[in-house]
Amino acid sequence: MLYLSQMIGKPVVDATGEKLGTISDLAISTGEVFPRITSLAFQGPGKVPFMISWRKYVDQFTEDGIVLGVDAHDIRFSYLQPDEVLLARDLLNRQIVDTQGMKVVRVNDLKLSQSGSQLRLLGAEVGARGILRGLHPLLEKAAVAGAKLFGKRIDEQLIAWNYMDLLDRDLSEVQLSVTHRRLDELHPADVADILEQLDPQQRATVFEHLDDARATEAISEMEDEYQAEFIDDLDDARAARLIGNMDPDDAADIVRDLPYEKAETLLRLMGMEDATEIRRLLGYKDGTAGGMMTTQFVAVPRTATVGETIEVLRELDDDHPTVHYVYVTDDYDKLVGVLSLRTLVLTDDRKVVGDIMYDDVISVSPNETEEDVAADIFKYDIPAMPVVDERGAIVGIVTTEDAWDAIEDDVSSERAKVSLGMGLGIALVALLVLALYTFVVVRIMSATGTWHAN
Repeated sequence: MLYLSQMIGKPVVDATGEKLGTISDLAISTGEVFPRITSLAFQGPGKVPFMISWRKYVDQFTEDGIVLGVDAHDIRFSYLQPDEVLLARDLLNRQIVDTQGMKVVRVNDLKLSQSGSQLRLLGAEVGARGILRGLHPLLEKAAVAGAKLFGKRIDEQLIAWNYMDLLDRDLSEVQLSVTHRRLDELHPADVADILEQLDPQQRATVFEHLDDARATEAISEMEDEYQAEFIDDLDDARAARLIGNMDPDDAADIVRDLPYEKAETLLRLMGMEDATEIRRLLGYKDGTAGGMMTTQFVAVPRTATVGETIEVLRELDDDHPTVHYVYVTDDYDKLVGVLSLRTLVLTDDRKVVGDIMYDDVISVSPNETEEDVAADIFKYDIPAMPVVDERGAIVGIVTTEDAWDAIEDDVSSERAKVSLGMGLGIALVALLVLALYTFVVVRIMSATGTWHAN
C-alpha cells in the first residue's frame, strides 16, 4: 500500500536514471469505482510544472519515487482532462460525509493500491494517523508506539472511494459527500448529523434537495447549538415555514436562540396560531419545566363521555405527538384527573370520564428545573408529566423524551470535557515518545560515526 503523502516530493527519473523533477500530484478519472491514476504531475527544474500520461510513461512506482519507461526527450506533455481530479490539489484536506459513521471528516491522506501495473485510489484516510503521517512518517510511528505502551491502538480510519460521490464538480471547490438521493433515504437523525458538520455553503447545497417535511424533521433532530445557526442562515420565508411546522416546544427552543430581529421577523411571517403558541412558551425560562414542555396534549372536561373523548382522539392531526394520557379538567380548566388509553378502550362509551378517571395526579409547576422534572418522571415511571400553573390549570406536558434530552445534554457536556483531556494526554505522550526516539537515533548515529554536523 502507498499513501499520497509518501509520494509527494519524491523524485521522478527517466529510463536512463536522469532526474526530471519531483512528484507534485496525481490525477484520477472519477468514473470508476476505484479509479486508476491517469496522470502524473511533477515539478521540473525551477519548479516548472509538467503533466504526463501515467499509462504511457510510468514504468515503476514506489514510495521512493517514480521511474519512467522512456528517455526524457521522448516524453510528450499533456493537460488535465475535464473528467480528471488532482488528488493533492482537489481532494486532500477536503471534507467527506461518512455515510457509514454519519459524520463529516477531513481527508488527511489518500491511500493508493497497486493493481498489476496500475496504481488505483483505494480511499481516504480520515483518522489521526493521516495527520501524523502528513507531518512526518516518524511522528506517526512514534504515536502508534506510544499508544501501544498504554494498551491503546491508533487504527487507520479509511473511507473507501466507492462510498463517496462528488458533490460539486467545479474543480476549484471539489467537495465529497453522499449523493443527494441517498440523503433522502436516510433517517432524519442521520441527515441532522451530516448537516451539523457541514460548513454553511455546503449545508445550503445539500438542504436545497430536501422537501419541507424532511427538512423540518432533520432540523428537529439537530443538536441545540446548531439549530438556531442553521435557521438563521435560511431565507426568512422558508425559515418561518419550517419553524411553523415544528412542535411548539422545539420551535420555541430555536426562536429563543435567534437574534431578536430575526426571531420577530419569523414570528410575523408564520401563522397567527403557531406564533401565539411559540410566544407563550418563550415566556418561560430556559432550563425549566415551562421551557422544555410541549403544549400539544389532549384534555377534556370531566363531564365528557368516553365516546366523546375517543372521537376527540380520532380527530387529531396525523403529525400530532404521541398521546400517552388524556387529561381531565373541571369547569375552571383546573387539572383534576387523568385517563390512560387502555381505560378508554375498555370502558363503555356512555360512561362519563369524571367517574372513571384517576384523580391522584402528579404534576409540576412551570418553574421546576429540568433536572427535577426528569428525576420525577423516572422516579414515578410515567411517560408524561403534566405542568400546571398557579391556578392548577394544565399548560403543557413534559415527556420522557424531553427528560432524556435534558440528561443527554448534561452527559454530552461531561464527555466533551473528558475527551479533551484524553486527547491532550495522547498528544503529549506522542511528543514524548518522538523526542525519546529522536534522542536514541542521534546517539546511535553519533556512536557509529554516521552523524555529521553541517
